Amino acid sequence: MGALDGRVALVTGSSRGIGKAIALLFAAEGARVSCCARTLHEGDHELEGSVETTAAEIREAGGEAHALAVNIADEQACLDLVRQTQEHFGRVDVLVNNAAMNSYGPLVELPSRRWSRTFDVNVRAAFVLAQAVLPGMIEAGSGAIVNISSGSAIGPGRGPYPDSSPGGSILYGATKAALERFTQGLAEEVYEHGITVASVAPSQVVLTPGALFHEDVFGSYPPDEPDAYMARASLLLASEPLDRVTGRVTYSQQLLQEFGELEDARGTGVERPGSGYSLI
Repeated sequence: MGALDGRVALVTGSSRGIGKAIALLFAAEGARVSCCARTLHEGDHELEGSVETTAAEIREAGGEAHALAVNIADEQACLDLVRQTQEHFGRVDVLVNNAAMNSYGPLVELPSRRWSRTFDVNVRAAFVLAQAVLPGMIEAGSGAIVNISSGSAIGPGRGPYPDSSPGGSILYGATKAALERFTQGLAEEVYEHGITVASVAPSQVVLTPGALFHEDVFGSYPPDEPDAYMARASLLLASEPLDRVTGRVTYSQQLLQEFGELEDARGTGVERPGSGYSLI
């Protein structure tokens, strides 16, 4: 028996990295998975990975998957994604808002259109997709929405700043902080319907293909964790009883340690506190 037997999961940004790891694990746990990202075919993007590849790996392992190309910055594309998933599998029981974009560099140099587009992908899409799947979840009296956050949501605190950095994460951090507030607000709103809404971020950096691609921006990375930690943590949030997980803003290794799946936990949520939302 898998933790998600009989359920349908929609995972955004599942062509590579954390999203792919989540899609593969959810399928291994019995879910039928709708895999979506902008990259449908191998070679469509300069990085390796595509939703067709992810779906093929799920099928080869004996699972069911559907691959869809979508630009979630577009509201209608989000609505079409949910509709196509429902037409293919009948419903959506679990939504994982994983897809995200970032812009690097000082805020003073950031084009306003880039700011708006990043909020469209990282925040507005989560709202549009959640709003689209909620009627079915409310009717069923169950469901789960898992929002993938980031340690970037933790701000630097008040000054002075003797060791200030040149910047680069203000925009991304702002979107993830917004996503965490959205998570807890929605969790409260749909609690009476038996629907879990929770957020999880990596305790340590996950060296996804996208992160490695931008390594020239940040230089060397701090200690990292495998993407499997985020996949396992997301599974817990999607499958555990409502009152154990809903409304949580948490971190991968913190959650895995709490549920007895990781003994030597490190990083944010364990060795140092998380964002303000994770503490309430």
